[in-house]
Amino acid sequence: MNIIASAVLLTVGHPAASSRFFTSHLGFREVLVTDDVIHLSRDDAATDLVVSRCDRCDTQPRPGQQPAAHAEVMVSFTVTDLAAEHERLRREGARILMPLRQEPWGEWVLQLLDPNGVVVQIVEWVPPVGA
Repeated sequence: MNIIASAVLLTVGHPAASSRFFTSHLGFREVLVTDDVIHLSRDDAATDLVVSRCDRCDTQPRPGQQPAAHAEVMVSFTVTDLAAEHERLRREGARILMPLRQEPWGEWVLQLLDPNGVVVQIVEWVPPVGA
């Protein structure tokens, strides 16, 4: 088998809201847009995202409200210079679920929350102190 591309399907109540989040804050672009499905991609090694409508999933919060629950999926991206990304995301007003922190094993991590409750984890791998 030779895998030449990959995608993660996110089934949400409001695909357009997730698409705006991923295009505004994480550099994705819309490749295909229909009433029920939006295919997002980047030019780097990131996995494509396919955001699909789920009629029984209504997690869109009203203005000023938090989503009722998180989606049952987490999307994770590994980046370089996470501190700079954290500052950029904060300035842009991205919903930061877990602020930037360093784990004991050396990983720097932060988590964002999209409008449909999808948790987006962004990490930077660094060797732990003394390693």
